[in-house]
Amino acid sequence: MTVEVHTEEALPAPRRGRSARVLPAQLATVLAVYSSQLALVTVLDDDTHRTYVSQVRGYLAWLAAAADVDGDPLTDRAARDGAVRDYKAHQQTVIKHAPATINTTLAALADFYTRLGLGEPVAARLDLPKKQPRALDERDTKRWLRAVERHTKVRDQVIGLLPLYAGLRTSEVVALDTDDIQMSARKGLIIVRAGKGGRYREVPIHPQLRGPLSTWLTDTRPALPGAADSKALLLNHRGNRLSPRGAHDVLLAIADDAAIAEVFNGGHILRHTFGTRLVRAGYDLVLVAELMGHARIETTRLHSLPTDDDKQAAIDSLPIDR
Repeated sequence: MTVEVHTEEALPAPRRGRSARVLPAQLATVLAVYSSQLALVTVLDDDTHRTYVSQVRGYLAWLAAAADVDGDPLTDRAARDGAVRDYKAHQQTVIKHAPATINTTLAALADFYTRLGLGEPVAARLDLPKKQPRALDERDTKRWLRAVERHTKVRDQVIGLLPLYAGLRTSEVVALDTDDIQMSARKGLIIVRAGKGGRYREVPIHPQLRGPLSTWLTDTRPALPGAADSKALLLNHRGNRLSPRGAHDVLLAIADDAAIAEVFNGGHILRHTFGTRLVRAGYDLVLVAELMGHARIETTRLHSLPTDDDKQAAIDSLPIDR
């Protein structure tokens, strides 16, 4: 493939009022070749392609303007490592980019240097601030539950309640079989056999989930075409096991009805609401980790981290002198 090379490569207008710079011809050639290589990688989407090229362009522009770079960072590994670390420090202290943006730059440069034949630079990624997984607040949780109740399809009610009341991932919801739901006159149990990493767990059935589950199993599901020939708990209109995509579409429809589409990111936010509510209610992290199927307690501990609202409330609580 022929690569069209320009004698100079204009940089996009930078933020914070900095003027645009251009790449010298040699570096413009390097960037054009890298861009053409990325274009052949079908596993990268267009956004990633543009981001990587933009990040590498910024790095090459910095190289062109830097007066204290030792050696040739494009041919020598030691010079490469020093230059990348210096550029990382430049982004931290001069441009003042966020850690996530700097890590994206380092990922782009790792890809760039790998394709250049020098291998990944030795430059440590920054630790990102840990945040509590996004969960629904009290108001949006109530809206969700009311929207689920308005849905006339019992199957969809079950789909809407399993992540919130049992902490199931969408993939776990659709993987359930009928015999994974065990209910007696007073108690019930959901057996998750296809959890992440193949982990098995048992989750007691919440009272609000018990009614729709019982109706689905005893009344609605048996009347569906193909129900007798399938062990899947949740079926589509053809009598086959419901797909993750099908369950996701149901969740999106409920979110839209609940007017929380802007904050909704799929079943994850319901599962995280399950974990956050339990942790904040004071239940032991080991217990919550067991219910959620976490392999590491540190993952569960994220649900105890303060939210932005928590931080704001703490600051607002400080005394003032009027």
